[in-house]
Amino acid sequence: MTRRTPPRLGWLAVLALGAVTLSACSGSDDPAGEDVDVFELAVGDCVRAPEEVTTEIETVVRTDCTSPHEQEVYAEVAYDGEDEDTYPGDAALVTFADGRCAEEFEEYVGVDYRDSELFFTYLLPSARGWDQGDDRDVLCFVTTTGSELTTTVKGSAL
Repeated sequence: MTRRTPPRLGWLAVLALGAVTLSACSGSDDPAGEDVDVFELAVGDCVRAPEEVTTEIETVVRTDCTSPHEQEVYAEVAYDGEDEDTYPGDAALVTFADGRCAEEFEEYVGVDYRDSELFFTYLLPSARGWDQGDDRDVLCFVTTTGSELTTTVKGSAL
């Protein structure tokens, strides 16, 4: 499994290639997309992959799912570790996200991620967001290896 790190302020994003799922796309009426705060994303939103790889991410380009995009939000899961008041660290969050995003994939995409031609990635709460903003949720995205999607992957069994 390959990992890259594409984020900005607020959420720590870790790209984990390893097949994922998602639900119906919503998003912008503007085919070019619109910059939105990562905290405004919801299951079914389609987004353009960030062009710049950074440590933290504040905004993403959300677009209509019928417009070219590389990622789709398919799940939002709350971290449920032992001590939710203390930042658990990147390794614990990555382990949690790998497991929970993989679990959520089939329900959204319609096929087990191990049998899918798609992959998944996620946004994790940053240490700063955890301490200052009470952020505890992991956002799971279905993604490709660079090719664009022009429809939702919800129920696609890809």
